[in-house]
Amino acid sequence: MSVAHVIADYAEALAVAAELAAHFRKGAAERDARRRLPHAELERLSASRLLAVTVTARFGGADVRADTLAEIFRLPAAADASLAQIPQSHFVYVNVLRRQGTDEQQEFFFGEVLAGKRFGNAQSEAGTQHVQDIRTRLARLPDGSYVLDGVKHYSTGALFAHWIPVLARSDDDTLHVANVPRDAPGLTVVDDWDGMGQRTTASGTVRLASVPVPADRVVPHHLTYQGPQLHGAVAQLLHAAIDAGIASGALAEAVEFVRTKSRPWFESAAEGHATAAEDPLLIQRFGELAIRERAAEALLREAARAVDDARALFEVSGTRSALDSLGLHRHWRDARTHTLHDPARWKVQHIGRHVLNGTRPPRHGLL
Repeated sequence: MSVAHVIADYAEALAVAAELAAHFRKGAAERDARRRLPHAELERLSASRLLAVTVTARFGGADVRADTLAEIFRLPAAADASLAQIPQSHFVYVNVLRRQGTDEQQEFFFGEVLAGKRFGNAQSEAGTQHVQDIRTRLARLPDGSYVLDGVKHYSTGALFAHWIPVLARSDDDTLHVANVPRDAPGLTVVDDWDGMGQRTTASGTVRLASVPVPADRVVPHHLTYQGPQLHGAVAQLLHAAIDAGIASGALAEAVEFVRTKSRPWFESAAEGHATAAEDPLLIQRFGELAIRERAAEALLREAARAVDDARALFEVSGTRSALDSLGLHRHWRDARTHTLHDPARWKVQHIGRHVLNGTRPPRHGLL
């Protein structure tokens, strides 16, 4: 792939993500039902250059903030959660290169990303004592290069990748990431994922049999954890964004189903409600669901802002802040008392009516 248009800022990134989500939504149910892998959709994702938005500005990327990155995942996840999960590891390992890559490694790999190349994932292993018990070995050869041996599971994105970052332990037992081309000799990706959900992520097995790795493709990932870091926070933020997107997409489809396909319950019909969307119990439930979905989105945005802020500030207080003598708990007590002022149950009704039927809330000052 040649370098084409590069996304310039957060506004363009969000617009591209929304456009992709609209496209991905069209075939999502059919892909899931048939377990049809989204090869064409991922090519469209690469062509959009959305995968390059976290490349640093020094190398020509938009270097978007975490709150923008979270929204980039939430929007497509509302359309197709499997598709949204596939590039999660891509951004995680771009972040590893930002943190631990040499200037030469960053120049090369960020150039690849800007050209639309995709990173996959060969991280987790099955049958070990715990998730950090990595047994894949990165053995150094006399000429300074390496060979990889091991088996990886849950390798989301590997089947579709141009580069597969492999988490392995070197001869001194420290963690490294070896970036291996998808077509490297000795590397096999097996499409054996048969999970109940996320059916088209192809999160199968990667087998590594004496896979050659040049020295300049290896990054010392163990150094990431020797000081304050946000590696895990960013990875978990993207998972949370996918979950928030699933909630948004599910609610939207449930609304459409009730409006167009659902009959009223007979007791509701007996009281004069012509459609299921007029059922007061359904209205209440949809109001509650809408509140929870909005709350999840708000929490996601707040978490993303916290990740951004944490680059400069990691911690402000500890357990001592709960001491009665400090009086800090008064803020929680004040908030709990104030929220009892007006009944929330009628606010839920008005939200539910608007979500299901488009009914505007009444014009008074108690909403």
